[in-house]
Amino acid sequence: MENLLPYEKVNRKVIVKIDSETDYSYGKKPEERTVEELIKYGVVNINKPQGPTSHQVSGYVKQILHINKCGHSGSLDPNVTGVLPVALDKATRIVYALLKTGKEYVCLMHLHKEVDEELIKKSAKDFIGKIHQLVPKRSAVKRQVRQREIYYLSIIEIDGKEVLFRIGCEAGFYVRKFCHDWAIKLGTRGNMKQLVRTKVSMFTDKNWHSLQDLKDAYENYKENGNEEIRKVIIPFEYSINFLPKMWVLDTTVDTLCHGAHLSVPGISKYTNDFKNGDLVAIYSLKNELICLGNALVDNEYILDNEKGNVIKNDMVFMERNTYPKYIKEKAL
Repeated sequence: MENLLPYEKVNRKVIVKIDSETDYSYGKKPEERTVEELIKYGVVNINKPQGPTSHQVSGYVKQILHINKCGHSGSLDPNVTGVLPVALDKATRIVYALLKTGKEYVCLMHLHKEVDEELIKKSAKDFIGKIHQLVPKRSAVKRQVRQREIYYLSIIEIDGKEVLFRIGCEAGFYVRKFCHDWAIKLGTRGNMKQLVRTKVSMFTDKNWHSLQDLKDAYENYKENGNEEIRKVIIPFEYSINFLPKMWVLDTTVDTLCHGAHLSVPGISKYTNDFKNGDLVAIYSLKNELICLGNALVDNEYILDNEKGNVIKNDMVFMERNTYPKYIKEKAL
């Protein structure tokens, strides 16, 4: 069985409502932004070191890049390492979407006595699916029993009392508490010995960077104009590729920037993987993120109707007047 988070299993198709061109006099493809623009609308995948809190790591990023604000997607305990996406400056609010996506961890669990390996492997399969978990005493949320889902749980290695495993789970899942509960099911006690987060959305242990990598790349850019920093900071649009998408006509962009809801006549194309209530990312035809919003209908509604609100505009990212209010649309 493949270790895939829910969004990685989606069979997504793009449906064209109105085939239209974009006017390159306005806006800019994300990959064509200057480095300064990238720092303003970018995300860096930090490999969080052991010791500092996630908030402190965000603070270090802010100091390195000399920006006023940034935000991280999901706190890691000081002793936990791994994937920590940090959104920069005007992209900071994108973490709202990342907080709700599934996560993957590699964990080393220590059992207080040796347990038969086949029993451990069998019990791992029993946890896959929805389980109930009591929030730990030391947590930022109310202590209560909550339902969370384990998408996959695979044993990497068993060495005596040490069990190394990979787990994909819903946001808000406590791996430390899970180790305690799993050990009890195995007839013993146990604890989390080491934990590394290896995946958050599109960010993985394959594309993370250290704080030193970021510092070196930024200093090279400022001193020599070297743009290797583009390998470390990426456009924030990349970070939400897991969300359903919608692309709008040039004539619709500025209206959305002013907070208007999106209706059928403004839509050029969309993906077929959203239902009423889902969070959807709205883009220009140059793939610039305009806003995030919640679907008011299922995706099938768009193809069958010529009017009606489709997306409730919830969070605008693009600055007003990036596109003019009135543009003559170029239909193909």
